[in-house]
Formats: sequence, structure tokens, C-alpha cells
Amino acid sequence: MPESASDPRLRSLLNRLQPGPVRRVKVVGFDGSDVLVGLEDSEGGNIEVGRIPRHEVSMRRFDDPSEIVSVGLEIEAEEIGRWRGGQLHLSARACENPELRSFLVGIKPGQILSGTVSEVHNFGVFVHLEGEPDGLCTGFIRVVDLSWSRINHASEAVEVGQRVTAEVIMSETRQGQVTVSLKALLEDPLIRFADQAGRVARGPITKIIPFGVFVRLADGVEGFLHLSELTEEPVESPDQLVSEGDVITVRVAEVDLQRHRVSLRAVMTGEDVQESQSV
Repeated sequence: MPESASDPRLRSLLNRLQPGPVRRVKVVGFDGSDVLVGLEDSEGGNIEVGRIPRHEVSMRRFDDPSEIVSVGLEIEAEEIGRWRGGQLHLSARACENPELRSFLVGIKPGQILSGTVSEVHNFGVFVHLEGEPDGLCTGFIRVVDLSWSRINHASEAVEVGQRVTAEVIMSETRQGQVTVSLKALLEDPLIRFADQAGRVARGPITKIIPFGVFVRLADGVEGFLHLSELTEEPVESPDQLVSEGDVITVRVAEVDLQRHRVSLRAVMTGEDVQESQSV
């Protein structure tokens, strides 16, 4: 799994996105743009009234939920959780396409899938996954999950028609989507860099932000140098001092594998760098 999956907050989010139990419900009315449903017990009697929020009614486009469901209609819906004083919320869209749901619930985090890139956008990549229902595109790769190296656009990593193999991050029945990662199957280059703390290195500045700069130290490894390390004089932005592409000398202050961060400090004039080496 990608390094971010070790974050407890992400694990909590992933757990909430796991498919919930499916209930047989009957539409009993509408509350604005939400749908009210009666939940049945094992004998077919209604035991409580639940709510299907508008955005959970259908994957199809509609202006009013009455275009999709009507009072008295029996449908299946997935449990989401309880809000508003304990009222159960459900998702009808998660059960709208039984073939799609069957495909999605059969996919687990950590599973390896293959597919073909169908669309490339600045926010991520859509992939036709093997085994998905005909006519659908269920795979999605976020830009941050394409490569360990910094990229500005997904097109720098993949192209339409390319075959890819990726690891599953999560499968979402409510979104009808499987989020996968390419970089999860690649060695984290920072692991090989873990013992470099204290070393001096030279590298080009790859990005300038208001409070510092990123410096490329090795393939797939960048470190961050805070503005305060560049100068003691007050400046509005680092670009008053340096430009992208400038090669500078820095010392590796810390390598944080868990957060996937490398902290740098400046090498001051007169500082002994005889032990420095390229990293």
C-alpha cells in the first residue's frame, strides 16, 4: 500500500468507505430532495424510517428524486451510517447496478489489478480495469499515486491506451469506482536514502513556494529547504534569491520515512564540507 495508508486518519476514512450492509426498503415519501424509506424486518414489516440523501439516490442525472423512485417502490440500499438524531442514512446508488456492485465488492485493498488507460486529466487518470462490466470505466489513479517523482500533470506519467498494473487502495460502491496506485508497486526511493542524514549534496531547485524551495537530491527524492535557511534578511519570496533550475549545495538534516519528507539546511560559507558526497 502507498505510504499514506499508514496514516490513522486515512485508515479511518477507508473504513468508512467500505461497503455497508444492504437493506430491502420501501419508498414512503420525500423530504425536500431526500427520499424517505421504510426499513423492513425479517418478516417484511416496517421497523423504522431511513433517509436516502439526494446525492445517494442514483448515479443517473436527475432534477428531482421523484424521477428515479416513487412512493411504494421497493429497492435495495446500502447502509451508510446514522445521523440526525440516530436516523439511518442509506445509498440507493450503491445498489443501482447489481453487476457493478458485484464487481466492486469483490475487490479488496492491496489487490493487484491490470487495465488500460482511457482518459488522462490534470486531476488524475481513468482506467478500464479487467473484469469490470461492459460500458463502464471503474478505475481511477490520483496524480499523487502515479509516481514517486514530482509531476505537474498526469500526462507526464501515462498516456491513453497504455497498459498498467496497479495496487488497489479502495473500492467504493457508492462512487462506482476503484482507486488504484501505480507507485505502490514501485520501491520507495526514499528507503535507499534513509541513511543520508548529515550528508552534503548538490542538486537543482525543482519548485519554489512562498516559504521555501524543493531541491532534487536523487531520482524520486526531493528535500525541502526553508526560506530562513536561504537568508536572514527579510524577503517576500525565495524567488528573489534563487530560480528554478539553480543548483545549490545543501545538507540533509532529516529523512522522515513515515511522512515521506526530507528536511534540508543550508551549507554556510566556511563550513567544512570535505566529507560531502553526491547523493
